[in-house]
Amino acid sequence: MRATILNFGCRLNAAEGEAVAASLRAQGWELGSIADADVVVVNGCAITQAAEADARAAVRRVQRARPSARIVAAGCWAEADPQAAALPGVDAVVGNADKTELAAVAQAVVMRPRGTIDVHVSQLHRRLVVDPGPIDPDARGRALVKVQDGCDYRCSFCIVPRVRGPSRSLSLVQIQARVRALVAAGVRELVLTGIHLGTWGRDLVPRRSLAELVVALAEVLDGARLRLSSIDPHEVDDALLDAMVAAGPRICRHLHLPVQSCDDGVLARMRRAHRSATFVATVHRALERLGTAAISSDVIAGFPGEDVAAAERTLATLTALPLAYLHVFPFSVRPGTPAAEFSDRVPAATIAARSAALRALSDQHAARFRGALVGTSLDLVAHRRADRRGQWWARSDHDVRVRLAQPPREPGRRFSALLGADGLTAVET
Repeated sequence: MRATILNFGCRLNAAEGEAVAASLRAQGWELGSIADADVVVVNGCAITQAAEADARAAVRRVQRARPSARIVAAGCWAEADPQAAALPGVDAVVGNADKTELAAVAQAVVMRPRGTIDVHVSQLHRRLVVDPGPIDPDARGRALVKVQDGCDYRCSFCIVPRVRGPSRSLSLVQIQARVRALVAAGVRELVLTGIHLGTWGRDLVPRRSLAELVVALAEVLDGARLRLSSIDPHEVDDALLDAMVAAGPRICRHLHLPVQSCDDGVLARMRRAHRSATFVATVHRALERLGTAAISSDVIAGFPGEDVAAAERTLATLTALPLAYLHVFPFSVRPGTPAAEFSDRVPAATIAARSAALRALSDQHAARFRGALVGTSLDLVAHRRADRRGQWWARSDHDVRVRLAQPPREPGRRFSALLGADGLTAVET
C-alpha cells in the first residue's frame, strides 16, 4: 500500500506527521506522491481561516488528482470542527488526541467499502499523547522531537488552546531516551518542538525548566546539535542563556522569539504576556551572550485596532533591531476567538500594504545577516537528499540555508564549510 502525508502549519504538526509516516513505513507501507497513493492524510492546521481553507483545498486537489485514494482529515482543523472536516470524499476524521492511531485508521479505510465516515475525535486532557514512532529523520537531515503539547495562555487571536488542550510536558527521562536513539541512528540535528516550548516542565513534578532540559540534553548529543523552536520573549531568562552558552556548539545559535507586535496597546489587545520593551531587551541580551546568533521573530500585520502610529512603531522597532529574518502574517479572522468579535478591523488593502513593508524589511535583515557570514566558517548539517536538479543543500546552526559546492561526503552529516562571496555557496573545509 502507498500513502502520502500532507502536513500543514507548525513544526509540531510536522513532527506528528513524520511520526505517522514512520509508523506506516514500519508496517510495510510506501510513502510517495498523491499520484499513486492509496491513502492521503491531510494533517491540517486551524490557526486561521486561511489555514483551514488550505486543508480543504488539499482535499479537493487529492480528489481531482487521485479519485481512488482514501482521504483522512487529521490534526487541528479536524479537532476544531469535525463536521466541517468531514467533506464529501473524506473517509475518516482524526483529532489530535487520536493521532497515534492514524496508521491503524489508514489501514482500516482501505479495507472497507466507501460511503461511511469514521470519526475519531476524543477529548483532550492532561496526559501528553506522544508516539515518536521509528527513527526516521526528514530530508533535511534533522529530526523533530516533540517534548510538549498544548497551551495555557489565551491570546485573543488564537484557537490553539481549544484544539490542543492544556500545556503538558514529556518527562526529561523520556526525552533523553528519544534523543539518544536519534543520535545513535546518525541524526545530527534535533529540533525541540512544542506548541508552547517555553513552558516545558511547568506541569511536571518536581517542576522543571527549559534551561534544565537543555543542560540535560547537551550531555547526550555526542556530535549532534540541538535547535530550539519558538520561545516567547519573556521566557528567555538568564538560566536558559547560561545553558546555551555552556552547551557551545552542541546547541544552535538561533532563537525564534515571536513578538507579534511592537506596540504595547496592540499587544494588550492580543493578550500577549510580554511588551515591546521586553522583546527588545531580550534580543540585545541574547546577542550579547550568544555572539553571532540569529534572532528571528513572528509579526502579525493589521491586527484589529492597529492604527497608523502602532504600525509605524512596530516597523521602526523591528528595523532598529539586528534580526536575521521575520515571519510575517497578515491578520486573518479566526472564528471562535475573541479577536473575531473586534469591530475595529483594519481594511484588507491596509493589511496587505503593512505586510509587504514588513516582508521587505525581513528581506533586508536576511541579506544583511547572510552578508555578515561571507568568508566565515559555518556549522552545517547536509540534507539527506539532493534536490530535483541534483544540487545538494545544507543548513547552518544560524538557520541559514546554503548550497554546497560539492556533494557531501555523507548525506545528513555535520561538517564545517566556508561561505563564499556570493553569500549562497559553501565549500567544505
